[in-house]
Amino acid sequence: METIFDLKGLRDAVSGWRNECNSIALVPTMGNLHLGHLSLIEGANNRADRTAVSIFVNPIQFGQGEDYELYPSTLEQDLDILRDANVDLVFAPNLEELYPAGIEADTRITVPDISDILCGEFRPGHFSGVATVVMKLFLNVQPDYAFFGEKDYQQTLVIKRMVSDLLLPVEILTLPIVREKNGLAMSSRNGYLNEPQKQLSSEIYKALEKAATMMKVGPSSFEEIEKNSADLLEELGFKVEYFSIRRRRDLKLAADAVDKSLIILVAAWIGDTRLIDNLQVDL
Repeated sequence: METIFDLKGLRDAVSGWRNECNSIALVPTMGNLHLGHLSLIEGANNRADRTAVSIFVNPIQFGQGEDYELYPSTLEQDLDILRDANVDLVFAPNLEELYPAGIEADTRITVPDISDILCGEFRPGHFSGVATVVMKLFLNVQPDYAFFGEKDYQQTLVIKRMVSDLLLPVEILTLPIVREKNGLAMSSRNGYLNEPQKQLSSEIYKALEKAATMMKVGPSSFEEIEKNSADLLEELGFKVEYFSIRRRRDLKLAADAVDKSLIILVAAWIGDTRLIDNLQVDL
């Protein structure tokens, strides 16, 4: 496994792969790797001749007062994990090279409409930061495939839209959520939780499952299910940003008895930790 910290080294490695007619898969991460990341790497290994993993905590997708300074950095541990996962290349860029004009003045990629709802409403500018760093990675790794987890479902649609609109020759592949034993979606931020919070966190997935059952059996309206689910989580001690039933293809509001391919999405705080999750539902 080769670990590269600069763009020239990355481009040279990718050029060598291309000269050997290898296909390339990219798994973008912010490090602090867990089993969810490993499932993406396994998918990449199975799909392409070469697998590249990026590790970069991207400052421009964090808003003011968010946890950029606290976000766990575990590079050496991550590299040990990736060696065992049969990764070909790890790209861990430095901030100054990736943002040559500085993080305040650097060019931004904006994906309209879908970036402004749900998480985008509560984290203004977040998806522009995500789209920008992913575009920089795509331009320099030139992958045939890129793998993302469905826990960040809205993010996957933002990236797919960017790829489609800008005619990028990369196929975006998504893999299902990997969960803790208690049902909590795996996330690097789970490490912020204390033991009582970890136990309470299981209620998020239970609420999703209960809402899905209510959608299938009726007769409650989607709006009523959303409100009851959010109220339940609030009573348990969560601070709920949204609990929303949406069309899966574009995250537009779902219409009762019309839309059948749906997804329930939730964002909620436990103490100082923001957690997101979702559950896909077919009616």
